[in-house]
Amino acid sequence: MESFEREARRIRLAYEEYDRDLGCAGKWSPDNPGNRAIVEERESLLKQMLREHGFWPLTPFRILDVGCGTGGTLARVAEWGARPENLVGIDLLPERIARARERYPHITFYVGNAAEAPFPPESFDLVFAFTVFSSILDDRLARAVAQKIWYVLKPDGAVVWYDLRYPNPFNRKVRPLTRSKIRDLFPEAHADLRPATLLPPLARRLRSDWLPVLYPLLARIHPLKGHFLGILHKRKR
Repeated sequence: MESFEREARRIRLAYEEYDRDLGCAGKWSPDNPGNRAIVEERESLLKQMLREHGFWPLTPFRILDVGCGTGGTLARVAEWGARPENLVGIDLLPERIARARERYPHITFYVGNAAEAPFPPESFDLVFAFTVFSSILDDRLARAVAQKIWYVLKPDGAVVWYDLRYPNPFNRKVRPLTRSKIRDLFPEAHADLRPATLLPPLARRLRSDWLPVLYPLLARIHPLKGHFLGILHKRKR
């Protein structure tokens, strides 16, 4: 537990540093057309995959977002039809949860380490894990978070995965998750993992007038996709 707290503290400090770094915030500004294209591509593919795996419409499903930040992903799935009373988020940073509660008062948010989340077994149909495990450098904590996610997931539920597939040479606070590492974290899952997201440094450099043509064209080249988007299905036994 002490090692978990040490790693959780390191993660909190890393994200506090990101929040203070105006340059880091600017990289993901929606004012950049490349960033908007990244979000549009991810959301389009995610909706397609949710439909393919039987999780659409979202209305009946209870959904947890691990590492929910300020609540934007949960707010988005509410726009897609999920009921706010079925949505729950948990994050390590109290200040992010405070902003989430202020922005989205009809969604439930908790401050805490997901490995120690106070949720009962088999209580969620979907658990979102967006760029969570790339931020956890301690293998034991990563396994504990994965085990907790699997514990709270209902039979026939799924983890909705989105994370780095390549190392970031400019950020040693994160690490990539290959297919084999994802399988190690969720060995019982039936995994549908697809490369997604044109490498962000490349996407951000595309001229806005060329973006509608170049982004889809480049995004077809799998080595240029920097993340995996996936559905990790917990099949009924």
